[in-house]
Amino acid sequence: QKHYPFENKESFEKGFPANFIAEGLDQTRGWFYTLMVLATALFDKPAFQNLIVNGLVQAADGKKMSKRLKNYPDPLIVIDKYGADALRMYLINSPVVRAESLKFKEEGVLGVVKEVFLPWYNAFRFLIQNIERRDGAGSKFVPNTEKVRATKNPTDIWITAATQGLIKYVHEEMGAYRLYTVMPALVEFVTQLTNWYLRLNRDRLKGNEGDEEDAETGLQVLYDVLLNVTTIMAPFTPFITEFFYQHLRKMQPSFAEAANGGGSSNPVMPGKSDSVHFLNLPSYDSSLLNENAVESMLTLQKIVELGRNVREKRLINLKTPVKNVVVVLRNPGDHIISAITGPLKSYILSELNAWELTLVAKEDEHNWVTLSLIPDFKMLGKKLGKKMKAVKGSITELSHTDAVAALEKGSLEVEGVTIDTLTEVVSKLSFSREGDQWEASSTPEGNVVVAVDCTQDEAILAAGKARELINHIQQLRKSAGLDMKDVVEAFFDEPVASTESAVAMNVSLFKNKFKGSVPVPKEFAPSWSVLIASDNVEVGGSKVNVSICRPTLAAKDGLSDLAATYLSTVEPSTVETGSVLKCKIDGTEISVTEGKDFWLSTTAKVEATKAVAWL
Repeated sequence: QKHYPFENKESFEKGFPANFIAEGLDQTRGWFYTLMVLATALFDKPAFQNLIVNGLVQAADGKKMSKRLKNYPDPLIVIDKYGADALRMYLINSPVVRAESLKFKEEGVLGVVKEVFLPWYNAFRFLIQNIERRDGAGSKFVPNTEKVRATKNPTDIWITAATQGLIKYVHEEMGAYRLYTVMPALVEFVTQLTNWYLRLNRDRLKGNEGDEEDAETGLQVLYDVLLNVTTIMAPFTPFITEFFYQHLRKMQPSFAEAANGGGSSNPVMPGKSDSVHFLNLPSYDSSLLNENAVESMLTLQKIVELGRNVREKRLINLKTPVKNVVVVLRNPGDHIISAITGPLKSYILSELNAWELTLVAKEDEHNWVTLSLIPDFKMLGKKLGKKMKAVKGSITELSHTDAVAALEKGSLEVEGVTIDTLTEVVSKLSFSREGDQWEASSTPEGNVVVAVDCTQDEAILAAGKARELINHIQQLRKSAGLDMKDVVEAFFDEPVASTESAVAMNVSLFKNKFKGSVPVPKEFAPSWSVLIASDNVEVGGSKVNVSICRPTLAAKDGLSDLAATYLSTVEPSTVETGSVLKCKIDGTEISVTEGKDFWLSTTAKVEATKAVAWL
């Protein structure tokens, strides 16, 4: 086509051999072979430096796709239903990019939408909602990478390090033309972001923990991560990333420079650039890579997952707390011990709804677990020969103490053979404590064991009921379409005082969750309360009516009807503590004082008047 060597000689030789070529597996004996023969004959070298081969896409039954048989879904219909990005990711994250065949299934495309795009979009929406919440409160959000670098929160440090690690990995793998390794890493990262970082920090990012500065730091980190992921994913999922970018860019200070055509001119930068596809892929920041943080977080995830397994074994609902979670780690690094017993401890307790976390010291391991050694038959087969059976018996019968000693020594003498315990045996921990009080689970590798104290007493059960009630209230808020900033008052009505007892034993839990408000019996609700939503639910097996109402002032018992009528018209948010309200109704002067004649909420009234002993 270039008429080489009679024309275009210089340009051809500059581009030869090609950096890479790409074609289907069916071209192995065609185009690939022809190029190799010609290049070898003419230039004594291959025509390409790298070769990308894709496999063949087959029908769901493994047969060749056929227009006559119509054994595959219409691609345009698939794109209309799920989007082009979902189809692209499904194909890129399949055996096709490894030169293997793919049995195309429409459910696989739907799976990408459910498992990747929806969680990713929800993370984006969560960020935007909370930024709008801050902006609405007069605190404008401006992206600041210095705040990201300065964060002390362990999960912030982890997700930032993971993001930089992902960027580094994508550059390395794409540079080596290994497309088949990139997409699984990107999908796994989205899972880590949505299933772990967001879940662990949801209340913090909402500002529900009372520290707005820390909430803003978390939002800065989330924004930075989403912008980086959006940019690095752009070549793979060009449409959804463009959607995200167009919203994220508006917060950048450089967005103003995009006016009057500036968004399509240099320099290329987030915010100013009119499209995510104008941006270069981000470069990784080596100073933010942190293997210790990543490893510590991976340990946290293992502990939480094992703890959940234990709960499932004993059929203990996650809303019901457990007294103690005991963790045994095989040779943990000092950084892991410091993280699990320090800044990550509260996250583990929260995720497992546990009251205590105990990390077993090495010298106490024998009270909880047994260390067993198993020969690595692949490594020792030729070395041991006929002695394999005898050696296996000797090694597997070692006591916990002897096994520990063998690992620490690094070698073991068995049947006249020296065994390297670091490379030629596999070590596993197994739970050995007796009694029905404990239930345990361990990783397949046997390097992490988690045991849970499954004792259920009155305090434990009450805390579980309290969590159930909180969940029902949150569901009512959601069904009513309320925003995070919307304040409500919660009430409950029950024939037996089971729920009230649970609330009484967990007042601080409710106050922390609902910003000082506590659900109270329905009998204390003012007659003018406006019902938002209610439902008959089960709390600890008992039938309870739970309702949420608009906030309203609560009058003292015996206050005149005129004064009460006036209070029913006043918006609580306009009244300050200790203020005096005055008005005239039908010629009658009315003066009422907050804290004496009325209170800012029903909870405040019940607490001030000691209407119930527990508040």
